[in-house]
Amino acid sequence: MHVTLEQAEKAIAAAILESRKIGTQMCIAVVDSGADLKAFVRMDGAWVGSVDIAIKKAKTACFFAMNTGQIGELSQPGGPLYGIEHSNDGLITFPGGIPIVDENGVLIGAIGVSGSSVENDHHVAKAGVEVIGVTDLSAHPWRT
Repeated sequence: MHVTLEQAEKAIAAAILESRKIGTQMCIAVVDSGADLKAFVRMDGAWVGSVDIAIKKAKTACFFAMNTGQIGELSQPGGPLYGIEHSNDGLITFPGGIPIVDENGVLIGAIGVSGSSVENDHHVAKAGVEVIGVTDLSAHPWRT
């Protein structure tokens, strides 16, 4: 099952609203469960460099079914995923990417946000996900 266009647009609208509330301009990407881009927006004034980062955050969260910040913790030197950011044509391993999980616990896509601090990126991504799904999957072998 994939995130629908309607869900993706709803997530982006919520993320834009939250971004405006905190005074930031973001790039927001939603991918389906195959990590293919479903919807994207670059808000007026958002950095051009954040386009690629937002998309890669969404793909990373989808590929590994976990928040990109969690992957970042696991990919530190000596960690079980050290070096993972070099796989899959480049991953992003800092906060701002969140899986989208439906009410049955099935991964249907992910959202990625870039354009501010990683804390703000995660906050805005979470606002997008919360309007269409939950963010936690069942047990994952590398969950911390």
